[in-house]
Amino acid sequence: MNHQFLFLQGVNSPFFADLAEALKKQGHGVLRLNFTVGDKVFWRRNGNAHSCTLPADQMTAFVAEFYRTHTVTDVVLFGDERPVHQAAIQIAKQLGVRVHVFEEGYFRPYWFTLERGGVNANSALPKDPLWYQEWGPLVPNYRNGLSFRSSFYMRAWFDVAYHFCSLANRWQFPQYQYHAPHTAWQEYWPYLAKQIKQSIVRRQAQDSKTIGRFLAQDKAFYLLPLQLDSDAQIRCHSPFENMYQVMDTVLASFAQHAPSDTVLVIKNHPLDMGLVNHEKNASALAQHYDLADRVVFLQTGAMPTLLGQATGVVTVNSTVGASALYHALPTKVLGEAIYDIAGLSYDGALDQFWCDSQRPNMNLFHHFRNVVIHATQLNGGFYTSAGMRMAVQQAVPALLAPQSFIEMNYVP
Repeated sequence: MNHQFLFLQGVNSPFFADLAEALKKQGHGVLRLNFTVGDKVFWRRNGNAHSCTLPADQMTAFVAEFYRTHTVTDVVLFGDERPVHQAAIQIAKQLGVRVHVFEEGYFRPYWFTLERGGVNANSALPKDPLWYQEWGPLVPNYRNGLSFRSSFYMRAWFDVAYHFCSLANRWQFPQYQYHAPHTAWQEYWPYLAKQIKQSIVRRQAQDSKTIGRFLAQDKAFYLLPLQLDSDAQIRCHSPFENMYQVMDTVLASFAQHAPSDTVLVIKNHPLDMGLVNHEKNASALAQHYDLADRVVFLQTGAMPTLLGQATGVVTVNSTVGASALYHALPTKVLGEAIYDIAGLSYDGALDQFWCDSQRPNMNLFHHFRNVVIHATQLNGGFYTSAGMRMAVQQAVPALLAPQSFIEMNYVP
């Protein structure tokens, strides 16, 4: 059977263009809906591209007619919470069009996510631990995937190129609503200012000394990994609006209920652009809750080193939570996460977490990890030539499969 694939927005790289080319070579139809000038540029010469200039909240009728007119069988997109994807997903499910959602990996750095219907809190992955215990022994034992070179600079280059082209949106796509609360240009300037003000190398040395100092003191510490305020995981799948609210909630609980000889280590997200000064906010909150000598803020630092020594982890729904479970650490989830499952994450209240060292069931986690990788993860990346080649090779058969592993083996 030949498919007719409609590509919506992807990552800011040539990955979707390369994937479409591979599908065309196998005889399948490929279409594209562009919502920005950046979309048009990254689609390159693949053709069959159409533009949508409607506001996201007026797209329903347009998308339904587009699916019917072009006999679309499959829709492909990155990120299921983008405004321009909401109507497309809803109508696709009503019409029986298959929805393929790409996302960053649940287990990193060498995996990426591809699921049918939705990802993260919208994932079809069950929350039943018995299902993972049943299927875990029947799937391969996955390790970390084949490695490939990753590059922050290539990712940054693609991002800047995409948004530079999209400066022309005001003329070609005036109704486009950016999916993050701040535009890229609003984020770039604070990032550049942060780099000028403080050398990354200098900060890494400073944080390394800080880590070494409190590890040498052998103090019990809990880890709070920050996420991006703009992340859909925060905006759509948590009770918080931003990281300030997260820190306020966690520090208030830590001050009242954690043992007095413990420390809270707050680790900033590696891709934070500096739009908000989280370190300054953390310091102010620590002063407010009389925790100035018990809160450590890190801009950098090796996460495996921290996880190897931590007493426990509190997270909204970061992938660091899955890494914490891998390290057999008690993990409290404050939002919605695929690993927030009985037997894995801590199921009590945050106030009780600090004194209740309920470690995850590692047999269950082993099965959970293998099943999640088998069902939803592919080996590759979105931003380097080697990573994209691997990603395309892995994604094509997954897109063409009649059913996903979950569709075949789980009945809600």
